[in-house]
Amino acid sequence: MDHGRVIRRHELSDAEWEFVRPLLPGSLQGRKRLDDRTVLNRIVWKFRTGTAWRDVPERYGPWATLQARFLRWALDGTFERMLRAAQARADAAGDIDWLVSVDSTIVRAHQVHVRRPSCGSTSTRMSASTSAGSRRGCTAARRAARSLR
Repeated sequence: MDHGRVIRRHELSDAEWEFVRPLLPGSLQGRKRLDDRTVLNRIVWKFRTGTAWRDVPERYGPWATLQARFLRWALDGTFERMLRAAQARADAAGDIDWLVSVDSTIVRAHQVHVRRPSCGSTSTRMSASTSAGSRRGCTAARRAARSLR
C-alpha cells in the first residue's frame, strides 16, 4: 500500500501499520482527529530515539495532543493488545523461543556494612546498656592483646 509519502527510518512500514491498525481503538468523539498512523509513528519515533515529547518533529502534529493519545492508549490496554498480538503472530511462525533464563545472582552488602561495629564506635541503634557492654568488652580485648605482646 502506497500512501504517497516516504517512510522514514523510525516510522512504521505499511506491513507494520496493517498489522496494528485493527488493534487501535476507534474515536470516542465525532470530531475529526489526528490520524492514528501519524500518532503511532510519533510514539515510535519518540521511544526509538529517547527524546522528550516536546522534541518530536513538527510533522507529527502538536506534541500535547499526541502525548495525551499515548497516555489514553497506555491506560486502556492498547499497547498490551499490540504486544500480545505480535507475540501470538511470532509464536505461530515459530520465531519465539519461550525458554526463560532466571538470574539468581546474590548481591551482598560491602563488608564494612555487615560486620559488627568496631570497639571505638557505637551504633545509633544500640541501647545504652548494649553500647556500654560492648565498650567494656573492647577494653578487655585490648588489655588481653597488650598482655600477649
